Amino acid sequence: MTFFTVVLRGLIRRPVRTCLTLLGISIGIGSVVTLVGMSRGYEMSIGKQLDVIGIDVVVSNMSGGLLPKMFDESIEEKVAELPLVKETTRVLMLMLSIEDAPMMMVSGREWGGFTWEKLEVVEGRMPKDGEEFAVVLGTLAAEVLKKKVGDMVQIEADELPVVGIVDGHAVVENGAIILSLPVLQEVTGNPGKVTFVDIRVPQGTSDADIATLCGQVNEMFPEGKAKPASEVVGTSQGYRLARAMSWSTSLLAIIVGVLGVMNTMLMTVFERTHEIGILLALGWKRRRILLMVLCESALLGFLGGLTGVGLGALGLKILEQTPTIRGLLEPDMSAKLLLTSIGIAVVVGIISGLYPGWRSSRLSPSRAMNL
Repeated sequence: MTFFTVVLRGLIRRPVRTCLTLLGISIGIGSVVTLVGMSRGYEMSIGKQLDVIGIDVVVSNMSGGLLPKMFDESIEEKVAELPLVKETTRVLMLMLSIEDAPMMMVSGREWGGFTWEKLEVVEGRMPKDGEEFAVVLGTLAAEVLKKKVGDMVQIEADELPVVGIVDGHAVVENGAIILSLPVLQEVTGNPGKVTFVDIRVPQGTSDADIATLCGQVNEMFPEGKAKPASEVVGTSQGYRLARAMSWSTSLLAIIVGVLGVMNTMLMTVFERTHEIGILLALGWKRRRILLMVLCESALLGFLGGLTGVGLGALGLKILEQTPTIRGLLEPDMSAKLLLTSIGIAVVVGIISGLYPGWRSSRLSPSRAMNL
């Protein structure tokens, strides 16, 4: 009988208990994949949007809130005069309930600004000018709202015609309702207000120069904050809160998994006391007994991790298609996240097996054989 055979026999001896333990680990790892995949997906989706549009610096007013607060658009004129600034544009971005969709991004953009450049018309046309009361829908937004060119979309108390469907080459862009800034300001009753001033700098500008530019903007706009586009999401309070909540919830599920595996391994040790005594009498060293228990618990963790990754990926796919999430982000299902989750499961298994393994290795061969 080989070492691996002994390890497998320990797990299949009580198949129902083993399967229930695997289920507990799977749920914990599934929650890690789902929750962390959502939070990372949010960061990646926003990052891709900024990269596609070509934004180098973002000016906003978070003021400790989860969502950016509106501020006076006149700040753009002052920012545009700074020496390192190549181009600026104003944006009013709001998260609104639109018809049957509980939450959608509505993006009012300065007409003629560079945020319109990458939008590719798939059907229909762009607004004629910055004063036309009309919207274009990203491809995902059109699917969620079930709208086509010529239909009406209600934003607040106004109905605006859909004049075009566009491909923004990023999930967040394709999930948005896009219209001219003055139109959205009037529809929502926020004249002269924006949530972002987006900045482009000359190509080849160093990170040090961008940091200097951010400092200059912060001096003239103390209630707001200018940040390089690469740092916007990762340093935002909303993202930090979502990341903390996802990991804390996952940690609770992992702790439950640790307790479940530990209980299973302790029961296994108690039931196999006589067998362990025989193995010790046959010459097995105590560290080999410890290794046997650790291998069993690690294998439990590995199998539970594989199943949990499958459950988590399925959960992400389901959430991605829900009206609340669709168009707002693309969940992260990268190989790195999946492998990390499996690694966590194996570590959970090993930690859970330490005490049962130590206890079994301390058994006296003569006493164990008489039990």
